[in-house]
Amino acid sequence: MAAKKKLKKKIKSLKAQVKQAAQGVARNAPLVSPLAPAQFPDLPAIRGVRLATAAAGVRYTGRTDVMLAVLDPASVVAGTFTRSATRSASVLDAQAKIAGDGTEGAAILVNSGNANAFTGAAGVDSVKALSAALSQKLGLPATRVFTSSTGVIGETLPHDRIVGVLDELIPSLSGAALQDAARAIMTTDTFPKGASVTTDIDGSPVTIAGFAKGSGMIAPDMATMLVYIFTDAKITRPVLQSILSQQTDRSFNCITVDSDTSTSDMVLVGATGQADMPVIDDAASDAARAFSDALGKVMLDLAHQVVRDGEGATKFVEVSVSGARSDADARKVAMAIANSPLVKTAIAGEDPNWGRIVMAVGKSGAEADRDRLSIRFGPHLVAFQGQVAPSYAEQVGAEYMRQQDLVIGVDLRLGVGASTVWTCDLTHRYIDINTDYRS
Repeated sequence: MAAKKKLKKKIKSLKAQVKQAAQGVARNAPLVSPLAPAQFPDLPAIRGVRLATAAAGVRYTGRTDVMLAVLDPASVVAGTFTRSATRSASVLDAQAKIAGDGTEGAAILVNSGNANAFTGAAGVDSVKALSAALSQKLGLPATRVFTSSTGVIGETLPHDRIVGVLDELIPSLSGAALQDAARAIMTTDTFPKGASVTTDIDGSPVTIAGFAKGSGMIAPDMATMLVYIFTDAKITRPVLQSILSQQTDRSFNCITVDSDTSTSDMVLVGATGQADMPVIDDAASDAARAFSDALGKVMLDLAHQVVRDGEGATKFVEVSVSGARSDADARKVAMAIANSPLVKTAIAGEDPNWGRIVMAVGKSGAEADRDRLSIRFGPHLVAFQGQVAPSYAEQVGAEYMRQQDLVIGVDLRLGVGASTVWTCDLTHRYIDINTDYRS
């Protein structure tokens, strides 16, 4: 009996050591996602945009944690923002400022490590202090200074540390610092995220380049991440805002890692107008459509990278739903599947458990008919008309689930509504990261 107790005690001790080691990894040495791209893309400089980074020690030590972007006069800025009812002071401030015409240019100041959210009057004061300090140093109106913060919620932002590095940031501004900027805004991200497109509009080359941060607390309701995109296109602010809002619904509002909507995050797009082209002032014009397509490609690329860096992710999953009564119903089904812990853990375990897909369809709130429903794993028909497909073999499904990039297809066979969203699996590493995030 004593030997048995001793063995149990030893097993308990070993489990504790394993847990402690896992937490240590989460705290000190985040592993790069297996879904990460091979390298950061070679982003082109955007005429009229300069960036710089610095280490202010807001929360982290030994790394940059502040990014500054300055846009030349005549630039316009559009934005989309989280719809969280508890959004941060930075988000509320940027929302109030976003409609400005940009005659004097603009500046974007971002810190990582502290979200400046749920900090009451202190959070508002921090935003005002940062805006005033940068306004004075750059000669910009405070209404043209946008601040963003990401990181831990509920802790007062030590904004004096950020003010203290402004004199370091401003002299080092450069058009070639996009990758450095992408790294400076990371929190639990395991790799920096960037994307760019150059396209021809009315015979002139137009360049769009941007970067993003996001890994956890990712669910669409715009926007559960920080994203900064710049272009030299000549475009009016109302048209840019309209295009950004439309493309947000097709990209960042179609991804989820953990179904949690952030308090703090936003997407800002700045257009400097320095391309040699006629101004885009009609959202229905061919030029506007061409620009929208190009911006959409950059946004979708960045959105996919956020999912590929989902905390603990090992699988990138596309959920495609068709045959719904409406697009809205298709979206309900797609998000129910993408957010289901049972579906996501089955994917993590490479288990072709199509019954969990059926469950998620049924709970979605969308109209569905069990006896019309069909399910596919990639090209493989798994279920058809309410039961397992006669041609399906479990081994085929199991082999497919071993891939890193997966597609789950659902056809409700009720109408023409369709929706596609993207998600990742749910692994134990997600728990390791989030049980230790504040330590």
